[in-house]
Amino acid sequence: MEFFQIAAMALEHNHSIDYYYEESEINGTHDYSQYELICIKEEVRNFAKVFLPAFFTIAFIIGIAGNSIVVVIYACYKKQRTKTDVYILNLAVADLLLLFTLPFWAVNAVHGWVLGKIMCKVTSALYTVNFVSGMQFLACISIDRYWAVTKAPSHSGVGRPCLIICFCVWMAAILLSVPQLVFYTVNHMARCIPTFPHHLGTSVKASIQLLEICFGFVIPFLIMGVCYFITARTLIKMPNIKKSRPLKVLLTVVIVFIVTQLPYNIVKFCQAIDIIYFLITDCDMSKRMDVAIQVTESIALFHSCLNPVLYVFMGSSFKNYIMKAAKKYGSWRRQRQNVEEIPFDSEVPTEPTSTLSI
Repeated sequence: MEFFQIAAMALEHNHSIDYYYEESEINGTHDYSQYELICIKEEVRNFAKVFLPAFFTIAFIIGIAGNSIVVVIYACYKKQRTKTDVYILNLAVADLLLLFTLPFWAVNAVHGWVLGKIMCKVTSALYTVNFVSGMQFLACISIDRYWAVTKAPSHSGVGRPCLIICFCVWMAAILLSVPQLVFYTVNHMARCIPTFPHHLGTSVKASIQLLEICFGFVIPFLIMGVCYFITARTLIKMPNIKKSRPLKVLLTVVIVFIVTQLPYNIVKFCQAIDIIYFLITDCDMSKRMDVAIQVTESIALFHSCLNPVLYVFMGSSFKNYIMKAAKKYGSWRRQRQNVEEIPFDSEVPTEPTSTLSI
């Protein structure tokens, strides 16, 4: 019997979206003599045990530091906020929440899921909510920059439409996370994976993937591409202004988005097509697909670490806020260090000291 036929038999009884894993749930009667023909992916899991924790640790440290600074500055120091500021603040919050899920997935890659079924569902849903909402807030930023450059500037600040847009973005992302809440579970190998009922068929599994691609990449990419293209063309036509820096920023934003997001979504699209048509019939090709999804998804996640650099630290006004916050913190530290210390065993005052030790 051909490998494809054996794999199809396994997938017919398999409730998981994974490719031919030997730990797949197989129900009913089956010819156990054919098991050796099912693709064994121990090397794929061994790669994940090394690569994912290392990459997630780097992304977690860098991303938490950068996005935390953004949230602190916008929430505590910058009182006059524009629409772009609100979108950047929401983007930083989405990135932070996304990054907070990475330690769980790192542990899952090494030791399996140890937090139970409920946390598996919640963590998977949080991952989707914040990944998708982050992409949509990038599109919102591009629209606002387009209006700022091509239309008459507005001084109304943040209004109800901006808040409604933010609410709609979060709601759309939450709706897209419903399949994670419903279908993710912990299998008998202690892995947090999607488990689809057999009666739903492969079309539903593929539809979920395609919806995530559409709302998490295609729509934001088209909006960003059109808005930034028109913005760049408008900047070039404007006389007597310094164009090089804004154009470089726009070009950098688009290039980074394409480089980090396009490979992952291409692999996801191929995976969705394979779910429907069973195109991958070779075990080695299936293994390469699994490794590709791990690597490209990690690169896509790293965009959360780059957002503060692309959208915030390139702006001179935000740098000024950082300097003000640093000076304020430095002044506070000096005041604390110069406090006169009175010893408990004497009534004679001492000289000012730079230590707080008793």
